Amino acid sequence: MQGMMTVFYKELADHFNSWRGIILFITVLLVSIFATIGPSGALENIRAQLETPVQYGAGQYAFLYLFTTSGEDLPSFLWFITRFLVPIVGIVLGLDAINGEKNSGTLSRLLAQPIYRDAVINGKFLAGVVTIAIMLTTTILIISAIGFNVLGIAPSSEEIARLLLFWGTSILYGAFWLGLAMLFSVYFRPVATSAISSLGIWMFFSFFMSMAARLTANMLAPMSQTPTTPELLKNVGVQITASRFSPIMLFGEASTVLLAPGERTAAEMLQLYHASGARWMPGPLTLGQTLLTIWPHLATIGGLTALLFAISYIRFMREEIRST
Repeated sequence: MQGMMTVFYKELADHFNSWRGIILFITVLLVSIFATIGPSGALENIRAQLETPVQYGAGQYAFLYLFTTSGEDLPSFLWFITRFLVPIVGIVLGLDAINGEKNSGTLSRLLAQPIYRDAVINGKFLAGVVTIAIMLTTTILIISAIGFNVLGIAPSSEEIARLLLFWGTSILYGAFWLGLAMLFSVYFRPVATSAISSLGIWMFFSFFMSMAARLTANMLAPMSQTPTTPELLKNVGVQITASRFSPIMLFGEASTVLLAPGERTAAEMLQLYHASGARWMPGPLTLGQTLLTIWPHLATIGGLTALLFAISYIRFMREEIRST
């Protein structure tokens, strides 16, 4: 345990003292703030929403508009967190966690000290997760303070609880990308190879997964030229199921349900509503109902993260480390 904490403190200091860590932190902070209060940010649209009549009881969560409302030219803070900021931060923190030490020759010298091998990988992973948590904490607190001062909206106790759950979910999501990058860092010695592998998977899930899901749906549930309602529902259901193989989709659904309680689900019910032509409209979920809705998403992301780290751990523990 002492060896793991030694590695942890050393890695944590490196993350925040290095230029890479400083640039990452500043980038996350500036992008988040600009998406909220920039010239084309969300504040003007939030003011417009607050002035219009509230529908479906969503007005009781007005403070959460800060995180879910898009600007005229910029997506919302939640969109940036889901698609770019958290995945990129996790990948950058983990892409050279192991192979960087190998290439510099410091890993063999580190293991020559009274530090167990598992303490190295555990300490590095823990330091990356804590770094992601600190970045998210700072960003969420600053955006909340800006919203409170500019809009004069104070969060309710339930909104605070939802933000805390979103914070924890985002850390778990970041841990997935950190675990993915560390997996390639263990398997590939060149840092460029591990970076390309991690970024390639991120790009596929972020930009091409929707096309792959539509292609899968059209193959497994083809529709005629004049599709009937059952055909359309089956095609949409297959498309949603296929898209949920992406951790980006899973986190996007879970975070949307947390921060936009008016959505009964993030995607499925809305698409089924349009497909079936029903007149049913979603209402705000209670916090308990929200947890029941998102727990499969969180369990899946957590399971994938544990699997990636377990593979990295086993590979690292069995690998031969030679001095250079």
